[in-house]
Amino acid sequence: MFGVCLFSACRIRECCTLQTQDICTPKGNVRPQFVIRKSNTKGKLATRAIPVIEDLRRLLSEYYPLGGDDYLFPGRSDGHISEDSASRILREACQQVDIYGVSSHSFRRIALTQMSNAGIPLRVIQEISGHRNLELEFRLNSSLLQD
Repeated sequence: MFGVCLFSACRIRECCTLQTQDICTPKGNVRPQFVIRKSNTKGKLATRAIPVIEDLRRLLSEYYPLGGDDYLFPGRSDGHISEDSASRILREACQQVDIYGVSSHSFRRIALTQMSNAGIPLRVIQEISGHRNLELEFRLNSSLLQD
């Protein structure tokens, strides 16, 4: 789950609500891009497609047999894992290895920083991150470079 956040810059809610069919074909092959549905985005403004880089494709291929029929990350009852459960899992894992100050949003910040450092155009980063205007992206970019 956190690998998906890291390699796609998606928010934890967007990751938790991913449907298996949006990631994999019925035969279990990882799609070249996956869909984050408008209803699961922060502002519920637009559906967006995220390209699947090779590291993410490998990760998803290995995980696919463990995923749910409907949701990629199923919860204990019907539906998907909750953001709170995902955050708790991350917090507990980090505590076990003495890492503090990490949150589920850390993966998004790292991914966007790496995209910027790799020279990916701001317009592309904007599309992937789901930000509505470049002003937000410029502020994001300058704050990321200060980290």
